[in-house]
Amino acid sequence: MPTIKERDKEAIWHPYTAIKAWPEAIAIVKGQGVHLIDEDGNSYIDAISSWWVNLHGHAHPYIAGRVSEQVATLEHCMFAGFTHEPAVQLAERLLEILPAGMKKIFYSDNGSTAVEVALKMVLQYWNNRGIKKNKILALQNAYHGDTFGAMAVSGRSVFTEAFTDFLFEVDFIPSPAGGNGDNAVAVLERYLQNGDVAAFIVEPLVQGSAGMQMYDADTLEILFQLCKKYRALIIADEVMTGFGRTGPLFACDYIHTSPDIICLSKGLTGGAMPMGVTAVTQDIFDAFYGDADKMLYHGHSYTANPTICAAALASLDLLLLDSCTEDRRRIIRSHAAFAETIRDHSLVADVRQMGTIIAIEIVTDTPSYHNNLRDVMYRFFLGKKIIMRPLGNIIYILPPYCITDNELGYIYKCINELLQLLAS
Repeated sequence: MPTIKERDKEAIWHPYTAIKAWPEAIAIVKGQGVHLIDEDGNSYIDAISSWWVNLHGHAHPYIAGRVSEQVATLEHCMFAGFTHEPAVQLAERLLEILPAGMKKIFYSDNGSTAVEVALKMVLQYWNNRGIKKNKILALQNAYHGDTFGAMAVSGRSVFTEAFTDFLFEVDFIPSPAGGNGDNAVAVLERYLQNGDVAAFIVEPLVQGSAGMQMYDADTLEILFQLCKKYRALIIADEVMTGFGRTGPLFACDYIHTSPDIICLSKGLTGGAMPMGVTAVTQDIFDAFYGDADKMLYHGHSYTANPTICAAALASLDLLLLDSCTEDRRRIIRSHAAFAETIRDHSLVADVRQMGTIIAIEIVTDTPSYHNNLRDVMYRFFLGKKIIMRPLGNIIYILPPYCITDNELGYIYKCINELLQLLAS
């Protein structure tokens, strides 16, 4: 009888996988809390929340129970001209906790499509208002997804190289990470002064796929204030940073100036099911009020799927518990203490932390996404039964909030062992 991974090899094409280097996938048969268990009985600590989506642990019984109840009541209905209680309730609850000014929720399927929707909204917003603004600004090294619009506003890299000729023009301002905030502010204002900027899209405080590059809230505040001053719309891509990853519920909670649009996904359903949300102000919504010539031409077959809405509602219930808030605080304290123990290591180029996210940059002569060190570190942690997915020479921990102090301690111990191995 062939194993799951043997059958997989015959039938499956995996994402972000060099097929020659990684011909076999690890076959997971069960999730339990912070652990994923493979078909051979090995238990792995999921230190990166399975691509940053899992908030409360795998196979959480409360989320599973709510999903089971919903699928037995109403599994799906189209969302054009129809609605249902889970979608309305989820929108109401999200608007209660999102940064000030968000008034309407548009549902889609994932983070990339949440961004696609936002881009279409801002371009059509100005068109519907009869104002010619069509320039989009983004940060260098940004990552906003893999669909074409999302790729266009992402930094040009190996991710986008094959598609460069097909991406619409975007102007990139310097990343404010690494103490480069003043330069980012100056370049942004130069672009805004031309008066043709439709929108500025930004990953607030943490540029995830760029290597967990982090910058300060004061700089984000100034960037947003400049956009308001020159009447350019602001898209905050909180797909990764949302739902407590940076400490508060949203990274934009660190500042006073609210964006015009917020994109959400990943942790939205606690990792149980795929869903995207594009939240907007009343002003954005009002620009689409009218007949067919003003409406937003965008939709998905599974928009606001009630079963997925039920998962998101259950995840919100868990997220807003005092115990979840304390878990995030505990992780933050633990990361901070560990950072101090390795900051001065000769092989550590930088340690940075934002909330429950900690990133360690390893000294290397060739820092890049395809650094050979990446595969060495990935295999090392798999051998320690830890799921890590280094971004080139950068390792990071972005765990489910249910992770225990002992489990965190084990991960820290293995990082120290890696440093000792690399130094030998």
